[in-house]
Amino acid sequence: MTFQITVRPAGRTFEVARDEPILAAAIRAGIGLPYGCKDGACGSCKCRLLEGRVIHGVHQHKALSLAEEEAGLVLPCCATPQTDCTIEARMVPGAGEYPVAKMPCRVMQIERAAADVAVLRLQLPANQALRFRAGQYVEFILRDGARRSYSMANAPGQLGTPPAIELHVRHMPGGKFTDHVFGAMKNKDILRLEGPYGSFFLREDSGKPIVLLASGTGFAPIKAIIEHMRDKAIARPTVLYWGARTRADLYRHDWALQAQQESPWLRYVPVLSEAKPDDRWDGRTGFVHQAVMHDLPDLSGHQVYACGVPIMVDSARRDFVAHCALPEDEFYADAFTSEADKHEDNS
Repeated sequence: MTFQITVRPAGRTFEVARDEPILAAAIRAGIGLPYGCKDGACGSCKCRLLEGRVIHGVHQHKALSLAEEEAGLVLPCCATPQTDCTIEARMVPGAGEYPVAKMPCRVMQIERAAADVAVLRLQLPANQALRFRAGQYVEFILRDGARRSYSMANAPGQLGTPPAIELHVRHMPGGKFTDHVFGAMKNKDILRLEGPYGSFFLREDSGKPIVLLASGTGFAPIKAIIEHMRDKAIARPTVLYWGARTRADLYRHDWALQAQQESPWLRYVPVLSEAKPDDRWDGRTGFVHQAVMHDLPDLSGHQVYACGVPIMVDSARRDFVAHCALPEDEFYADAFTSEADKHEDNS
């Protein structure tokens, strides 16, 4: 049995099987709904159910609270329809333009950029192109069928020869995939990936100034967006705020400094939350999103692209909208949810 989903105000429709999440069917149909984790953890896909009935699978309360559900909000990533449904959701320009594909890739390089960060370069197949937007992510399919998600850190125009994607992997001790990356993984190993996924990419139909906000390895898709802007000569005034614990955690600090030097439209503000005496740090300290609020108390004319740990992304979204007049629909985010994050608060 299938049901029809109608998306308002765009008027797009697509079919969903009774036991299938709405988002999965939308991705398959090339319908551009906003989303991030696909696992009921981040809340990026949240939208309003105007007509019909759905049943929610496992999800986190922070992604969709009981009060929000009672008010008619749904999470398409874990909501399965029980009738034909109409939902109200912003359509994402360009989403669905590049089909999701499975392909093998070969490990070309493993660089320890910091004690707990590895930068991987993965060679793509010569006969199968991976087409994606800067800021999107791929999923690795592990031997047991489990999946792990990582954002591309290079823009589509910066794949090189042979074509390869760059990923930034933080070691999560006990993590099935990251323990392998920091232990047994070696050059020429073959991995399986699927992508592209995600609606985190630059909205090029706007001319507004941009705030790029990253914490930790959330810098990866932000780096890709900066490369894309340089490749396409997009010179909108842009400021990059990168938050980390210590100086060593700014594992591509020199890259950011050089990008600022070469791009008159880009300004770089690193912020450390736990600067150590031996860091000899005379730059900004504290929480990175509060540094943005100090410098830019009025965000009413800006777009914000935020990527990093969920607490940073959630705090920035809440405070920028409540205290800095940022329009709610001009905050674009990709919260890095680990497997532990996904299961800590399931309902």
